[in-house]
Amino acid sequence: MQSAATSIWGWYRDPYRLHQDRYFSEGQPTKLVRDGGQESFDPPPEVPWSGPPVPVPSTAAHSTAGNDMRRADDVEREAPYDRRAACEKATSAILRYGSAN
Repeated sequence: MQSAATSIWGWYRDPYRLHQDRYFSEGQPTKLVRDGGQESFDPPPEVPWSGPPVPVPSTAAHSTAGNDMRRADDVEREAPYDRRAACEKATSAILRYGSAN
């Protein structure tokens, strides 16, 4: 039988209050942390933490209703790549702004 602590997986508020969130695995805090959506590594301190882990609120409330997803056939509905137009734009930019050399 699994204990409640070993069933804790995922993002929780950092119990050490060093970062916004900390990832838990098998009920233990890991070195994976998150601040403002940016993930990084910071090993947990060698001090005990008190209280139960606090789960990070779900982002389901901020759903985009699938508007940020693309269909597999979206490429077929987009205009094909026009090499001539791309070359003309690049040449125009070089003439207007000069080259980097």
